[in-house]
Amino acid sequence: MVTSTSTNTDRNPGRGRAAALRGARTAVALALLASGALVLGTGGPRESSPAAGAPRQVPLAAQQEQAGQSEQSGQADCDLYRSVPPSTEDGPAVKAVKAKRSLVVGVDLNSYRWGSRNPNTGQVEGFDIDLARAIGTAIMGDPEKVVLKAVPTADRIKFIQEGRVDIIVRTMSITCERMEQVAFSRPYFTTSQRVLVPRSSPAKTMDEALNGVTACAASGSSAEEELKTRPVKQLVTVQNHLDCLVLMQLGKVDATMTDDGLAASQAAQDQTVRVLDGEVRPGVMGIAMLKTSTDLTARVNQVLNDYYTGGSWRRAYDTWLKPYLLDDADRHWPTAR
Repeated sequence: MVTSTSTNTDRNPGRGRAAALRGARTAVALALLASGALVLGTGGPRESSPAAGAPRQVPLAAQQEQAGQSEQSGQADCDLYRSVPPSTEDGPAVKAVKAKRSLVVGVDLNSYRWGSRNPNTGQVEGFDIDLARAIGTAIMGDPEKVVLKAVPTADRIKFIQEGRVDIIVRTMSITCERMEQVAFSRPYFTTSQRVLVPRSSPAKTMDEALNGVTACAASGSSAEEELKTRPVKQLVTVQNHLDCLVLMQLGKVDATMTDDGLAASQAAQDQTVRVLDGEVRPGVMGIAMLKTSTDLTARVNQVLNDYYTGGSWRRAYDTWLKPYLLDDADRHWPTAR
């Protein structure tokens, strides 16, 4: 699978001439394809993420059959808003985290405005990063005890179940299937799936963009599941959402599907691509952790409540997402049903 690093955030489509931009973008793309993701804490690089490889290409018929089986799994009526009540008490899971003197948070370091490294300051920043640090600081009482660890999209659940991270704050949609494997906080962001195409594409709608083309999605994502139901010629899956943008820049895929927030940030990062009108699979994002960590889930829910009512959620939205989503922030805060 393709693995990319956070160094990609140095693209600024507004600078330089078109030829120089194309050359720089291609150089960055090739570098991303050849490298592995970094793992960062508050003190800098910690360790490397899984080794990079080639994008995974699975026969479409097999994928569509798998999608059909998933739709018939009987989980369609689960409540995506269900979570434990918020609490400030320290139970066994929280005490265990405090005993090891660090809260390890799985994040994305490759998504512009959500989680990436600023090329000018070297700092990891974004909407999810602000939230991750707020949760970690509230629980640990010290921002220096919060460790940010890069997690590929496809490995989010694996990292939780293997104890490699304590929580995941990484544009992770809550789904019925995932609720069977990990615990989720209350939702903190509403989302849907959108399609990105090169500006040169003649496609005007999502259906036109996906009919008989090579499409890309992150492995294990909601976008991958949606594309399995679409008449694409070939579905390419990668480790991280940004790898699809890289492959589209190199002309190896015709379209990308991802969360609307990530689609908007990628279009802002590279003005040679555009987001098509139309959205599918409305959903919500949540923070994931072990199913047995009930008290940790309750603490996270308390922090989310405070984060929103205290105005921090809105400030983070205005800072990182408002210029690119171009809509009302209230539409993206999930209201419990």
